[in-house]
Amino acid sequence: MDGQPVTVYPPEPDGGRRVVVGGEPLGRAHRVEDVVEFLRRAGLDQIEIEETDLIDWRGVGPEQWATPAD
Repeated sequence: MDGQPVTVYPPEPDGGRRVVVGGEPLGRAHRVEDVVEFLRRAGLDQIEIEETDLIDWRGVGPEQWATPAD
């Protein structure tokens, strides 16, 4: 999967953010460490999470994992 885009979707109302690599769902992350683990399992463990352009953080960046309170 090396070189394929990683998408981390916005926080969902019931918690977590979907993580997809190259169109393949990897799971739902509840923190940055979960994204790191998903990428490790996908063979992308050399990525610096906060410094790469390979990850498309949709909606918000890696600092937010819950939906904002109304």
